[in-house]
Amino acid sequence: MLEVSGVNFYYGTKRALENVTFTVEEGEFFGVIGPNGSGKTTLLRCISGIFKPQSGVVRFSGSNMYNLSKREIAKNIAMVPQSSAINFAFTALEIVMMGRNPHVSRFRMEGQKDYKLAENAMKLTNTEHLASRLINTLSGGEQQRVIIARALAQEPKLMLLDEPTVHLDISHQLGIMELIRKLNKNNGITIIAVFHDLNLAAQYCDRLMLMDDGKIASIGNTHQVLTSENIRKTYHVNVLVKEHPLTSSLYVIPFSSTVQKPITDKVNIHIICGGGSGAPLMKMLYDKGYNLTAGVLNILDSDYEVAASLSIPTIEEAPFSQITKESYKRNLNFILNSNVIIVANALFGKGNLKNLEAAKTAADHNIPIILVESTPFAERNFAGKEGKALYDRIRERATLAQKLEDVLNMIHTIQQKK
Repeated sequence: MLEVSGVNFYYGTKRALENVTFTVEEGEFFGVIGPNGSGKTTLLRCISGIFKPQSGVVRFSGSNMYNLSKREIAKNIAMVPQSSAINFAFTALEIVMMGRNPHVSRFRMEGQKDYKLAENAMKLTNTEHLASRLINTLSGGEQQRVIIARALAQEPKLMLLDEPTVHLDISHQLGIMELIRKLNKNNGITIIAVFHDLNLAAQYCDRLMLMDDGKIASIGNTHQVLTSENIRKTYHVNVLVKEHPLTSSLYVIPFSSTVQKPITDKVNIHIICGGGSGAPLMKMLYDKGYNLTAGVLNILDSDYEVAASLSIPTIEEAPFSQITKESYKRNLNFILNSNVIIVANALFGKGNLKNLEAAKTAADHNIPIILVESTPFAERNFAGKEGKALYDRIRERATLAQKLEDVLNMIHTIQQKK
């Protein structure tokens, strides 16, 4: 339905869009995300024909957008802006009827068909009861529904929405998003929407495009675009990206991380963990500026997700799989190039027993080991006698820690000995 090809746009000498190229299929719900100033709204204005780029082209159903008249564009594409400042005392029905303007000639008044389409648009948006109300007396959510009804009255094939839920409370946000999805799925209207809320975008969009500094940083399905690395690079924040257990859609959890200046005499620390036991260690040591590695971790493990969100190099294994010989060797390479090994208060079973074997090898090479033991190993041992024997040998040569503060003090002591 839509092809954007090599679009470049400038405000004077300031570049707002650079070589933007993508396509949107008929019937898609396509989301555009990115930090402030990344070019999202400018892109929508180029697609709608409000702006004409300095170079590149936008094609709608194969036709060059900039060869179409404003009326032709308005018959096919409707725009719902961030906010609609209406200073005159129009009723909600009058506002919706404005959507019929592209279909009404200069010398003809609105007819019965136009009113019927406007009434239907208000019915779809649940704004019928507001028809005689003045627009400036409505709540933010009600006004937004009326503006969407106006866009529907245009009978568009493509609807562009610029942050459709901005300034709305969570109830109205969900109401607006459910309405837009219904128009997309039931009425076949193709949607391109700009979002600030990454979680709403993840829940409702078929595909996403992440923009940064006027360029496309990533495009694809939600799992391809909403990664911890992509978000960190563009928004400059650390996040966890998880899959919702009920909806299976992704959700993004930001967390603060004030990283200190890197430690001059860098200490390479390898963390053996799993099941969330390593997360607080990784966060604390990352904030202090230490060089960290971790492993072996299964891809679905919560510690793996934390390591990925902080860009900590990790030896990974397939979900629910035992540690393979290859992963063990790679992990051992990390360990032998580390100055300190931390064994977190993790559960150990047959699947991750090789992590204890690797820690034992570190002890044999006289690499300092900090053993976090806030829970007795007997309560965490699911590897039987073999697990106990390995742990006991490691424990003999390790320094024991019960609290996070203990770990920091022990690392500091090791640094001083160096």
